[in-house]
Amino acid sequence: MGIEAVHQKINIWTEQTLFTWQWWLGVALSIVPWVIWFIFRKKQSTDRSLYIGFYVITIAVMLDISGAQIGLWHYRYEVIPFLPSYFPWDFCLMPVSIMFLIEHKRHIHPLIKAFFFAIVSSYAAEPFFDWIDVYSLDHWKYSYSVPIQVLIYLSCHYVSKRNKFHLY
Repeated sequence: MGIEAVHQKINIWTEQTLFTWQWWLGVALSIVPWVIWFIFRKKQSTDRSLYIGFYVITIAVMLDISGAQIGLWHYRYEVIPFLPSYFPWDFCLMPVSIMFLIEHKRHIHPLIKAFFFAIVSSYAAEPFFDWIDVYSLDHWKYSYSVPIQVLIYLSCHYVSKRNKFHLY
């Protein structure tokens, strides 16, 4: 993308997105989940939770950028115009949701939590963002997200159980 195209994209974002109610919602969804997590997190698990959060962010951003770049979906009200992914979902809602599910109700089997997370994400969150016109499915169906979300959650659960960290 040339420098002129970048300037054009920023101008369009400034004129059509910045300060709309969808943009403000995105800003709120970028801050509120982390504030809630900070207040209600299990203090003794903070390091492990953040480790999982960054793991989720990495996976979510890679998959989201890939899907957007190959034309499976696109976003209309980016909080940050330079990112080809939806910041509130990839950096806030998804990691904080998974961190809470892993931290709490530890007696519930991880597969049940994984399917719960996947179904809520795929059939509630995605349609909501589609309905408010933030997210547009071009060549994607909500059902396609379910197995991916299950795998993401299960991999996070697995990583959260690791305890063999070597200190230098």
